[in-house]
Amino acid sequence: MARIALDAMGGDNAPDETVAGAVDAASRGVDVVLVGHPGLLEAELAKHDTRLPIVDAPEVIAMGDDPARALREKPGASINVAAKLVNEGNADGMVSAGSTGAAMAAAAVHIGRISGVARPSIASIFPTPGSPTIVLDSGANPDVKPEQLVQFAIMGSVAAEILLGAEDPRVGLLNIGEEKGKGRDLEKQAYHLLEQAPIRFVGNLEGRDVAEDKSDVIVTDGFTGNIFLKTMEGAAKVMVRYSLEAISELDPDVQESVLPALGEVRRRLDYETYGGAQLLGVKGVVVIAHGRSNRVAIANALVMAAEAAKNDLPGLLAARLASS
Repeated sequence: MARIALDAMGGDNAPDETVAGAVDAASRGVDVVLVGHPGLLEAELAKHDTRLPIVDAPEVIAMGDDPARALREKPGASINVAAKLVNEGNADGMVSAGSTGAAMAAAAVHIGRISGVARPSIASIFPTPGSPTIVLDSGANPDVKPEQLVQFAIMGSVAAEILLGAEDPRVGLLNIGEEKGKGRDLEKQAYHLLEQAPIRFVGNLEGRDVAEDKSDVIVTDGFTGNIFLKTMEGAAKVMVRYSLEAISELDPDVQESVLPALGEVRRRLDYETYGGAQLLGVKGVVVIAHGRSNRVAIANALVMAAEAAKNDLPGLLAARLASS
């Protein structure tokens, strides 16, 4: 299994939950190396009676730090050191639940972009009915050009093949209507380019289409994509909350039979299930986990990173982009 460097100091619940997640991932066959303060990490590992390799990183980039400035002023930060391990070939990928901006900056500086990639993109997996859907960009690039959306579509198609097992992935463009002429100039121009791209383009998709399994990949700009995903996450929480309130009024015996099914729904909608989002377009595997990730989410993010590295996702992305 691929070796994955974990920024064990990144995230709201570090290092206890990050280390616990690393222990769980290691039990599932992932070769994990912890990056962070050795004393703190060793103390956490002792709670699990487990040993994992540790790489010393005495500094931490906080969520509120300016990413670019912190990257320069804290060369020993755990996210910096993790990215360097990937660059040096001492790790096949990295995972961080710390600052998204810092993770992107560290990847850009220490790992580098794939040749021809204008802007790396954050690809998030959304649990749609039928099969999951990859949404990109989900926050890295608030402003994009039409040709960059085409590049996102190609990268998203490769990611869908590797991460979701999709054959000939369907790619849709997030828009305010299904008709070809809908949207801003960005979407109109992108639509024309996507029709000619080496992908299976299925046209415009509206936000509500995500519930109908109409695509395997949805492309949009990072501003819209981030709002879309967070709105869907909030809607899922509301649905689960209302369901729990309704069930609480039922007979206890009925509750006992219904709650397991609701638990499965909640699991499928939870960000923990996939663990994190892939940063596509850089030369190594980079998974950005949710800032409040618990051990389950961290373990799943590590497994996702290991699978991506095992299947050489960056290499496949480079080859597909070069031939497009």
